[in-house]
Amino acid sequence: MGVTRERLEPVEEGGGGPGEADPHACGATAAAGRLLGFATVGVIRGEELADRPLNPSLARCAADGMRLHFISRDAYRRKDEPAVLDGLRARFGDCLVVPEGGSNAPAVHGAAELGRELRERCAVAAVACGTGGTLAGLAAGLGPGRRALGFPVLRGGFLGGEVERLQRAAFGGRRGEWRLEERFHCGGYARRTPELDAFAEDFGERHGLPVERIYVAKMLYGLTTLVEEGALAPGTTVAAVVTGTEWDFGPAAQTASSR
Repeated sequence: MGVTRERLEPVEEGGGGPGEADPHACGATAAAGRLLGFATVGVIRGEELADRPLNPSLARCAADGMRLHFISRDAYRRKDEPAVLDGLRARFGDCLVVPEGGSNAPAVHGAAELGRELRERCAVAAVACGTGGTLAGLAAGLGPGRRALGFPVLRGGFLGGEVERLQRAAFGGRRGEWRLEERFHCGGYARRTPELDAFAEDFGERHGLPVERIYVAKMLYGLTTLVEEGALAPGTTVAAVVTGTEWDFGPAAQTASSR
């Protein structure tokens, strides 16, 4: 989770947002803070990580100026409870708490702009899903006659309800045509299979594009499988939304990792 000032104003202390030791949500928040000049705090699951060397993703966050605040796994499970959120605000001051994955009503409205951009370019738009915000907005923005396919990277079958909740919060009800393809999570978040790795390696070699494995590879693997199964009619124009790339952490992150 990342926390920032609501108006993105430079402040001495930013805010924090719960997030796992993974580059995407915390990395985006840290980079935004560096580029736009406001302070950020990443609230990271796992107190035991505080005394260990930073992994490359967290090192990049630190290099971008993010303050890292480690909390217990029990507290992280309760991250949406008022007591936990009040504790963050008491510690870090007036701030905007960005939820895990960045999914809330404003984020859904922002993602809808992507759908509007793609509506004249494709009949189907595919995206990997973590917390559902991108799919919720993408589907709404695509408009009539277009559909969105979401590929969850977590198992459990819970994401459909979450996408509907986000659309209700943003638009007052369900918007657009969308569905989830639940077969391609490869066992859960950050889990991989030999088949997924082989696909990603082959894709990278053929197209000269390294494939991010936590999200993008699962979406591309699932989309390719659907094409091979005939689930998409010949001639259908498909847009695969690439939501992240393999990170180049560089010397700054290597320095930060030593603290």
